This record gives sequence, C-alpha cells and structure tokens, in this order.
Amino acid sequence: MSTKQSFVFSTGVIGYPLLFILMIWVVFWFEIRFGFDFNYLGIQPRSLQGLRGIFFSPFIHSDIKHLFHNTIPLFVLSIALFYFYRPISWKVLFLGLIFTGLLTWIIGRPANHIGASGVIYLFASFLFFKGIFSKYYRLMALSFIVVFLYGGLLWFIVPVDPKISWEGHLSGLIIGFLFALIYKQKIEKRPKYEWEKETYNSDEDVFMQHFDEHGNFIERKEEDLLDTNTSYNYIFKENKEDGSA
Repeated sequence: MSTKQSFVFSTGVIGYPLLFILMIWVVFWFEIRFGFDFNYLGIQPRSLQGLRGIFFSPFIHSDIKHLFHNTIPLFVLSIALFYFYRPISWKVLFLGLIFTGLLTWIIGRPANHIGASGVIYLFASFLFFKGIFSKYYRLMALSFIVVFLYGGLLWFIVPVDPKISWEGHLSGLIIGFLFALIYKQKIEKRPKYEWEKETYNSDEDVFMQHFDEHGNFIERKEEDLLDTNTSYNYIFKENKEDGSA
C-alpha cells in the first residue's frame, strides 16, 4: 500500500458509507410504509434457512431506536475504513460481512439475530488492531480514536442483555482481528528519515560530523567542516563616487 492509494479524500470516502446507510434506512422505511416485517430474514443459528440472514440481517432492524444507534457508528467507522484503507476497504466490507454472519450462525443461541451491529464491531476491531500492528503514527492515532469513541462496545460482547445479539458483536470483533492479521503486510509504511535510508552516508552529513561513533560530541572548527570542493561566489556593488566597493 502506498501513500498515493491511502489518505486521499474522494467522493467515495463519504459516498459509499452514505449509500450503505441509505439502503438500511430505505429497508426500514419500506417496512413501515407498506406494513412488511423482514425480521424473519435474520440469522437463525444452525438452521439451513437461517443462512440467508448472513446477507440480509445487517439491513434489518427491530425499531427506530435500534436503527438510530447503529447508524452513526456505522457511518463514522466506514468513512475511516474507506479513507485510511481504501485498497482493501471492499474486501473488509464484503468478506467481513459474510464471515461475521457465518460465525454468528455457528456460535449464536437459538434466536433471530438482526441488525448491523456485527458489522460495526467488525470495523471497530479491524481499525483498532490494524492501526496498532502498523506502528505508523497516523494509523495508531486512528486506533486510539476508535477506542476513545467506541471503547464501551466491549461491554456488549458478553450476554448482558438477552435482547442483544452479543454473539454477533463477538463475531465481528473476532473477524476484525483476524482480518487485521491477514492484511498485516498491506499497511501504510511510515516515511523513512534520511539516516534510515540505505543511501545515507554519515561522512557527508555535516551535522553527524559533530559526533564520534559512540555518539559523543566533538568540538570541531567550522573550517574543518567545509567541503574543499565547494566554490563560493561573492556579489558586490561598486561605489562610483569614491571608487570603493
């Protein structure tokens, strides 16, 4: 991954997350407007019919409160994904959605699991762990921001409320962590300083000539540091009145 690919703002950075959010809201509006109930399309663990929920459940929500609580973090985290990790953003989104739903289907209790919260945990986990693995200050800063904003999500990966699909949350957290490991090599590299480059020669560095091989400061005269191959040109203006320069 290169700097030309990442950290570049484009319409897709906001456009794709907006489209995702819009699709979720349209589904909810369609249910309310025409009296449909799509809850039966959720993930039903270890049921062949329940496998369809892997694709449909993120777009289905029980009520407006459930939908609203998922909208803001989903929007913020998906923008961060498309901005900082654009080359792999679609892989994380689609494959993450599938594997998060599949793991929920495997470990979930007998119930109907709906909502986009599993995807939220997927994004939060991926952004946090990948930033830590990168050791690059921008991505690490993003990791700390994710923790600051959504660190409280950790409370809901355990069964604290029977109405909350903690299995979906836990699945998203696990898949996000695994994706951060899988795509560990595709991380934005921090820029190298001049002294870290292979072409660097300390003998040509005037600043480094003030120190010995042990890092001790050496008192040196200014004329000792001048390059004898360097020519110096002086510009002067002649005073025409008295002939002096």
